[in-house]
Amino acid sequence: MNFGSHNDTVVTAAAALVNIATPGQRRGRRYDVPTGPALAEAIAGAVQTSRSGVAPTPDLVAAYVDIAAAVRPVFELAGDDRFDEASALVNRLLARYQPIPYLDRHDDEPWHLHFHGRDTADRSGWGGGISVGLAAVLGSDHADRLGMCQGSGCDRVFVDISRNGTKRFCSVACQNRVKAATHRARTR
Repeated sequence: MNFGSHNDTVVTAAAALVNIATPGQRRGRRYDVPTGPALAEAIAGAVQTSRSGVAPTPDLVAAYVDIAAAVRPVFELAGDDRFDEASALVNRLLARYQPIPYLDRHDDEPWHLHFHGRDTADRSGWGGGISVGLAAVLGSDHADRLGMCQGSGCDRVFVDISRNGTKRFCSVACQNRVKAATHRARTR
């Protein structure tokens, strides 16, 4: 599945931020959000600032954590096929971040579209882009591509970019864990 290069990037980054910066369950175990430099490094990888060698400042880390908390319910609602509620939430995010489109060229890439917020409500610059990306997915025939892991003991989120649109797990590890448990139950 391809939502368009910009949307692919920001929606995938949104899922990565949610999975890094929100507590819960992961692969059958409790997941605690990392702290300090470990959190900054994980966020840098999620939003690809590591390409430019720029590590997020503590203020930006806080902004990314705020974005993750704001967009997690979108994945939860979409995962439950509650697209009207997910769309209403994304509309609130669009109002909050007020993304403005503009063309940018960096890192030897061709001109491409970016969306950033008007003011300090979008300190990271990603809130606007993520809200536009989620709006584009929810406003398409592919809203069901946003979801929550179906593995027991896991509440991580995912974006289904598979060709057939049948992804149910956040990772291969969760998929294998569930398949192994199902096999063990069948052979008893």
